[in-house]
Amino acid sequence: MPNEPAITPQIVAEHGLAPDEYERLLKIMGREPTMVELGIFSAMWSEHCSYKSSKVWLKKLPTKAPWVIQGPGENAGVIDIGDGQAAIFKMESHNHPSYIEPYQGAATGVGGILRDVFTMGARPVANLNALRFGDPKNPRTRHLVSGVVAGIAGYGNCMGIPTVGGETNFHAAYNGNILVNAMTVGVAPTDKIFYAAATGVGNPMVYVGSKTGRDGIHGATMSSTEFNEDSESKRPTVQVGDPFVEKLLLEACLELMATDAIIAIQDMGAAGLTSSSFEMAAKGGLGLVMELDKVPMRETGMNPYELMLSESQERMLMVLKPGREDEARKIFEKWELDFAVIGHLTDTERMVLTWHGDVVGNIPIPPLVTEAPMYERPWTLTPLPAELDAAKVPAPGNSPADWQASLVALMSSPDLASKAWIWHQYDHLIMGNTAIRPQGGDAALVRVPGASKAAGHKGAGHKGLAMTSDCTPRYVQAHPETGGRQAVAEAWRNITAVGARPLAVTDNMNFGNPQKPEIMGQFAGAIMGMAEACTALDFPVVSGNVSLYNETEGRPILPTPTIGAVGVIDDIATSVGSRLVKAGLALVLIGDTRGWLGQSIYLRELHGREEGAPPPVDLAVERRNGDFVRDQIVGRKVEACHDLSDGGLLVALAEMCLSGSTGASIRLPAGAPAPHAFLYGEDQGRYLIATDDGGALVEAATRAGVPAVLLGYSGGPDIAVEGLLSVPLQELRDAHEAWLPGYMNSAA
Repeated sequence: MPNEPAITPQIVAEHGLAPDEYERLLKIMGREPTMVELGIFSAMWSEHCSYKSSKVWLKKLPTKAPWVIQGPGENAGVIDIGDGQAAIFKMESHNHPSYIEPYQGAATGVGGILRDVFTMGARPVANLNALRFGDPKNPRTRHLVSGVVAGIAGYGNCMGIPTVGGETNFHAAYNGNILVNAMTVGVAPTDKIFYAAATGVGNPMVYVGSKTGRDGIHGATMSSTEFNEDSESKRPTVQVGDPFVEKLLLEACLELMATDAIIAIQDMGAAGLTSSSFEMAAKGGLGLVMELDKVPMRETGMNPYELMLSESQERMLMVLKPGREDEARKIFEKWELDFAVIGHLTDTERMVLTWHGDVVGNIPIPPLVTEAPMYERPWTLTPLPAELDAAKVPAPGNSPADWQASLVALMSSPDLASKAWIWHQYDHLIMGNTAIRPQGGDAALVRVPGASKAAGHKGAGHKGLAMTSDCTPRYVQAHPETGGRQAVAEAWRNITAVGARPLAVTDNMNFGNPQKPEIMGQFAGAIMGMAEACTALDFPVVSGNVSLYNETEGRPILPTPTIGAVGVIDDIATSVGSRLVKAGLALVLIGDTRGWLGQSIYLRELHGREEGAPPPVDLAVERRNGDFVRDQIVGRKVEACHDLSDGGLLVALAEMCLSGSTGASIRLPAGAPAPHAFLYGEDQGRYLIATDDGGALVEAATRAGVPAVLLGYSGGPDIAVEGLLSVPLQELRDAHEAWLPGYMNSAA
């Protein structure tokens, strides 16, 4: 283009390309690039789009199973859930944008993940999110919580998609870099799934959705760098979303998908028109001519560079069958959306960009992918810390008042306090299919639309999808391999605890600067643990996202490999939640308890210590215990079930009692570890079950080789542990439910 600035080393650096990467670009092009071409390479080779630091490790994850229809590499993962139906799901981060502009950052994170799912032909049925904020005492935390939650609620509620689950944690390591991980699950017929690979020389390339503006330019590059004191200046790189337009786009796409007009379709996400067009052409082994002046624009004076790099929301790129343009145009115009034929496929394997007839970009497509930088960065594994001796961790005290105070303090701590203030802002019941809602069970449960009518569905029951998101970052920080293993195992347990069969995983790998060997070692260790757990539990990874450079001025976040998981239950009538809703139920603890206090919430919240090894995860034991629990649930022998995680046994019991408004009394079994270790230890592979017949359940567990012990019974107005404490349920509820609203309503 005329009057273009000379490309200097400074301009190259501003585009996030290292000098050797720019040399690689020059060899591919055989000449200096135009600014448009430089911008395209910058986006496509960014960490956010190319996975150049993580790809070598991601290949170690198991991705195949008989029920996996599509693994990583498409917009979302696809699994067969029977009866001619598929679940399509993925989790993605919007961390950097949400820190800079929390409402729009979180809102467009939801919008982006929704598009990833309905791009493949699925109608979204549920959203989840995993949020990590800084220390509540940090002056920015309250503002960030308020904006992020409002953004998630605003977008999801307007789209009419229920937000059914998630998690929210606080830790000072996230002070300068919060995490907003959004997950969507959708359902589609297995014979109507749409992919991104373009085919057919001469076929039209069509742009649909919103007009393109200047929002989000360099968003992918911004998300691939550390934050510093100038991060606020990056506010213009945060996209602006419109959920009402996305709702129209969803309906228009699904209407067109009901025809046979679409050959390929791709969401315009990170790097916008650049990534979507290159990915479609590359997957199909074709070239593309794009006439950028035909792109619908909402701002005057836009140029090709801005059009290719804009991350304006609510846009799609499609390849249509020739001659079907008018049919498609009518559908999108009916829904009041833009529709424009902006190019066509060629056999050249080159991306040719024109602007009012002039060629402004001409890039060979294959090397942009095959010769993209891929690094095997140096890494050092975090050694496993020594096991913390529970005897060296003080008990709450000798009096019932001391024990009572310990439970109240834990249940009102930021991580364990009720998050009702958050999920009450989300419409979690819209569409009418939510069977287990937030805080009603370890996993959310959603009826599968049309399942009872699906061909071949057996029995009168209604099929359901169970879903959860899980990670314990403090475990990963202490020992990444154990932490990665535990994140997968806990997701598997949570789906099991409602009676569903865990089927597959989507991951969101949130880490610091991969150029630091210790951070790269955290990533490597977490992947090793995840791969081991996914293999042992037949729990393949089908989609995911990597978010690196989550650091501010050299201070990294806790390593946070969030696991989103999906399972299926044949009949939701056999499912259980975690609520204790009646008296007289036997409370049975499944699994061994050593009393593991290393890295526990008890240790951190009551003693200010973050030390010791995290609890070990025995995957064979996880499988054995979980399979037994699921069989008991499906066999209708269980009234309520809760897996034991943060806070251990007593916190799990308190959560069951509070959610069902029924008290309970238990006693420590013979041979139990020290009381504080038994009650607050975070040993893995454990469940607390409420059943009508405790003796029969313990006997069945013994036959299956599963440790089980009857602890006590539900009923009464208190939570009591014989000889140690008795806490009125109302007193505990007041403390548990007051912290977050009190925090959000307090003066800054």
